[in-house]
Amino acid sequence: MKTSSKCLCGAVELEIELSNTEIAACHCSMCRKWSGGPMLAIDSGELKSISNESLVTRYPSSEWAERGFCSQCGTHLFYFLKPANQYHFPIGLLDTDSNFTMTHQIFIDEKPDYYGFSNETENMTGAEVFALFAGDEQPK
Repeated sequence: MKTSSKCLCGAVELEIELSNTEIAACHCSMCRKWSGGPMLAIDSGELKSISNESLVTRYPSSEWAERGFCSQCGTHLFYFLKPANQYHFPIGLLDTDSNFTMTHQIFIDEKPDYYGFSNETENMTGAEVFALFAGDEQPK
């Protein structure tokens, strides 16, 4: 399914091809610091095109990932997992009204007690996430 999105100021436009409608919640301390809460993202997107790429800042938040945002308005555009060459897009960024389903939560061991989701999901600790990406298993 093709979808598009724009940053808050409209300067950066993304065209994205989604392969499914599953959403993940990441509770790691970096995502919470970056977004002010858990990052809710679709992790099955392929970035087809990006306009005004010179306005996109890619922040290397770790050895394995970059976080992209609009340098004019600060809108979070993507999390890019370098070893897998894989983009994850914040669900609130997408201009679509598709029925999305939150299916999994990662870094559940870093989730603070002050919030919780009622959805039944697959939950993985940080150690389980790193073990998954270090091995040959493919994430669900």
